[in-house]
Amino acid sequence: MFKCKTVWNKLAPLVRTSSTRCVQHARRSVLRQERRLEILQRAKMSSGATGGGRENTLYYVLVGATCLGAGVYVYRTVSGDKERYNERMMEIASRPKQEPQAAEVVAKVVAESKEVELEPVAEAPTMKPEEPAETEPPITEPIVESAVSESVVEAPIQEPIAEVPVTEPVVEAIVTEPVVETPVTEPVMDASAVIQNEEALASVVESEPTPVTIAEHVPEAPPVSELAAAPEPAPAAVPLEPTAVSSEVPEHTPYLLIGGGTASFAAARSIRACDPGARVLIITEESDLPYMRPPLSKELWFSDDPKVTETLRFKQWNGKERSIYFQPPSFYVSPMDLTKVENGGVAVLTGRKVVHMDVRGNKVKLSDGAEISYEKCLIATGGVPRNLQVIERAGEEVMKRTTLFRKIEDFRSLEKITREVKSLTIIGGGFLGSELACAMGRRSTDLGLEVVQLFPEKGNMGKVLPEYLSNWTTEKVRKEGVNVITDAVVKNVSYNNGKLEIRLKDGRLVKTDHIVAAVGLEPSVELAKSGGLEVDSDFGGYRVNAELQARANIWVAGDAACFYDIRLGRRRVEHHDHAVVSGRLAGENMTGASKPYWHQSMFWSDLGPDVGYEAIGIVDSSLPTVGVFAKATAKDTPKAATEQSGTGIRSESETEAVAGALEAGTAAPPPPVQQKEDYGKGVIFYLRDKVVVGIVLWNVFNRMPIARKIIKDGEEHADLNEVAKLFNIHEE
Repeated sequence: MFKCKTVWNKLAPLVRTSSTRCVQHARRSVLRQERRLEILQRAKMSSGATGGGRENTLYYVLVGATCLGAGVYVYRTVSGDKERYNERMMEIASRPKQEPQAAEVVAKVVAESKEVELEPVAEAPTMKPEEPAETEPPITEPIVESAVSESVVEAPIQEPIAEVPVTEPVVEAIVTEPVVETPVTEPVMDASAVIQNEEALASVVESEPTPVTIAEHVPEAPPVSELAAAPEPAPAAVPLEPTAVSSEVPEHTPYLLIGGGTASFAAARSIRACDPGARVLIITEESDLPYMRPPLSKELWFSDDPKVTETLRFKQWNGKERSIYFQPPSFYVSPMDLTKVENGGVAVLTGRKVVHMDVRGNKVKLSDGAEISYEKCLIATGGVPRNLQVIERAGEEVMKRTTLFRKIEDFRSLEKITREVKSLTIIGGGFLGSELACAMGRRSTDLGLEVVQLFPEKGNMGKVLPEYLSNWTTEKVRKEGVNVITDAVVKNVSYNNGKLEIRLKDGRLVKTDHIVAAVGLEPSVELAKSGGLEVDSDFGGYRVNAELQARANIWVAGDAACFYDIRLGRRRVEHHDHAVVSGRLAGENMTGASKPYWHQSMFWSDLGPDVGYEAIGIVDSSLPTVGVFAKATAKDTPKAATEQSGTGIRSESETEAVAGALEAGTAAPPPPVQQKEDYGKGVIFYLRDKVVVGIVLWNVFNRMPIARKIIKDGEEHADLNEVAKLFNIHEE
């Protein structure tokens, strides 16, 4: 009917105009016995010679044929639509398990429709109520419900999800998009395994295996996008699983934290500290409870425990043992019990992803279709590891043999791979790539593993450290058993004869069994479009104000936040300490504190237990630097630093106390000038317009408050050697 109406709307003006012209011309020719050629020439309706007696004959024939063809087309279209409609309704009525009332109504509608004559004018109002069934046939099954539901079935269909009657779920099986519901099934089981089954977890609390159990199930669940592309297995779990989903996801939470990383957990603790009765819900795409990421590339690789991938417990450099998780499962409450517990608490919903934000309605939509409303929301989604385009274009065989290191499951997978392959290549010379290279080098002798590290810079961490210190670091990595290839730009990667072949731009060829790409992080900003949030075009991430607020009732913290530093300008930082501090501040502001972000976050990197450094501010090797070094002692190592502080996460050992006045008069005099390339310990100052904007403490630990104050003061210093004495680097 829509097609007929469209054709008629297009032809009607032409027919009316043409008819008027024909009548006028015939009247003038017959009654007045004369021809008005100027009218015919102006209208250009005659196909014959001017003044001929048959000048309008061909035009009449064309108009008549058009009208006849249109009528035939309308008749056939209406007839075909009528027949298809009747067949469809009969098919629905003939389904065995349909409700009797629905079948009677369908049969009645079909009988009435057969009595109606196929006239376009009379048919339009009759077909109009069924327009959804006619206009959306390509969607197949979901349309079946749309055609009938407006009059009969729609109300019952929405009920079975919550109440699960005996009869109505049959209609649900016929109806809507089972593919979308499928991802709900396995994550729900995992969420309950993580949080609710505390009795089962109690017997193994000491080794904290619960997160391990979760990880065994969830990685098997394919992503939502894959399930949508392969709907075949969906019908098997359609009738009952949606009920479990609705019972596991709370409908409302006062504080909603999107992301299960360090920033999110720090915000949860801060919210609870400011509001002891607060109810906080954390939604994480991962299958694990909140955990710290630094040990994944540091201490875990130096563990002697053969079951470290299961327990995820490690010994710090000081010998003390701890878990990678911030808190055991008993710390959290069940998501559905969050609204019932008397004093509130923190709940974690694992294996779920927020795919849409309704900022005006203060609610989010999850990947399984569930919706949760909130009062205050924090986005702490972190980022995803980048990959090289040459690897992405290389094909499936290369991608299967490439690891993007970020999560616990990546650590488990790579640890297993190092025991199975003969050669491993790490692409990237930054923090992560250099840490993994040292860790793999330490294990290479015992495992018979060849470890190769390649990157485009002249030395390890060449974008951070000055060239002389970068070269020294490269030699340190080589001594760990790593074949370091500098000035290496990857041209293409291929898989031939059971080996990955990495072709460099200068013609060199590297053959390996597996690749670890450690080339940076891409902030996750998928919610920017639906949430109407601004993304910074220079640094990436969500742009926030000084209070880490992106919009009303929405804050951002961690790697995904692009904030304004009053001393150093707009920045985006990807380090543990920044995640802790920004998450803590965002949590306070969510409770009404309205505090600006003043903190200068620090970061650290360890090349094993003997060499490490801490840094703060802008540390960019392109800036001019001044380095002051001294001879190292036995206590100037990461191992000794953790023995003194009692923790391997050095940002946790920092205090909020402000360093005192910068007076260097009590320091011991500097020793004689060190020999060439003897960088035992020291301080490197990064300058911009003669002002210190960044500091690296090389094998100098627990002095970060002093460095933070120097940057905060923003003063010019005539002699940085005197400033270096504040860090007591010349003490024995």
